[in-house]
Amino acid sequence: MQRNLILLILMAQSWSITGQLYEYKYVTTPMKWEVARQYCIQHYTDLATVTNMTDMKRLREAAKNDVPKAGAWIGLHRPQPTNRKWHWSLPGLEFNETNLASGESSTKDEYCGAIRKDLTWVDHGCGANKPFICYNESNTSQRFYVIEKEETWFEAQRICRDKHTDLVSGLQQLRDEKLKTILDTKDFKPYDFVFIGLFTDAWEWSDGSSFSFRQWDENNNNDDDKYAILTQNEMSKTSSDDGKPFFCYEGETLSQYDQYIHPFIQKTLIYLKKKNWFHAFFSPSDHVILIKENRTWEEALYYCRHHHHDLVTITNMDEQRWVQEKTKNASSPFVWTGLRYTCSLGFWFWVSDEVVHYKNWASPEQTQMLEPGRKLRYVEMS
Repeated sequence: MQRNLILLILMAQSWSITGQLYEYKYVTTPMKWEVARQYCIQHYTDLATVTNMTDMKRLREAAKNDVPKAGAWIGLHRPQPTNRKWHWSLPGLEFNETNLASGESSTKDEYCGAIRKDLTWVDHGCGANKPFICYNESNTSQRFYVIEKEETWFEAQRICRDKHTDLVSGLQQLRDEKLKTILDTKDFKPYDFVFIGLFTDAWEWSDGSSFSFRQWDENNNNDDDKYAILTQNEMSKTSSDDGKPFFCYEGETLSQYDQYIHPFIQKTLIYLKKKNWFHAFFSPSDHVILIKENRTWEEALYYCRHHHHDLVTITNMDEQRWVQEKTKNASSPFVWTGLRYTCSLGFWFWVSDEVVHYKNWASPEQTQMLEPGRKLRYVEMS
């Protein structure tokens, strides 16, 4: 068997940081959005980035629950020219591939995702009234709730976040057999569809991070809106750049790494950098380690599990890009990954027990290797 370099993933087993990981500052002096941003950069880090509902609550607390009706600036804005991206509603999930059915395209700023009874996807106007699916991560006996009362996508998101966790989001949730079983019991026509936690927009955070969290007021949606404001209960959009109070946050941006890391980890890294503990404790690049020793695949697997955690698992394009960067330092043309084929059962599987959903075969061959700095390459084992 050919010997190759080992690529493994080192995963932290458990760790936590006590106290708040970042701080919000409320500035009551009215300023235009760009001026407010420069003020935040000069005195803190940037205009506030909001990652989840907890952050929404903390922003209101920073303002002592006295946000004016006209709202206060946050860091969400729509730069020109616009560049629409798809996002999952549930924070922390990156959208990496699409199963959207063709035929429903849009030139509008926002479109939302839905699924039919057969689990095919379609994009549709967010303002339409449709049934929707909520996901509850804390209820182990029932994760999915199909709400048959028709609502707009924004109202559906609000209901799911208030009563459950969020709209159903991510491939793992959407491919759950329990969800399909529930949908089969509903009296939907084959062409009917229900909203899921998928949306597209052209809005970006001023610090360069890619957090997908939004909590829009659906009654305010104009094509010329450029700035987001925080009101008492949600986010709203405006095209006006009149002076307003604003929220800053204090910390260090992680725009170089944020597309690969869960929002909680991002903010934790900001906190560690601020405390000068970052390099001693954790580095974003340290979760993937290239072992420059030539070993057989079985030897590589044993080495990784004995000294670290496991051979690397690649579940999406972002992870692949990250791994590709590491393999540029390899001295051999290929490196091992944790993907293996079982001849008796006839399918591929990750040794970490992850289901093989993401595929990016470079050729029809069967055995897995990764060329330095290039796409996944598979060759036949003899």
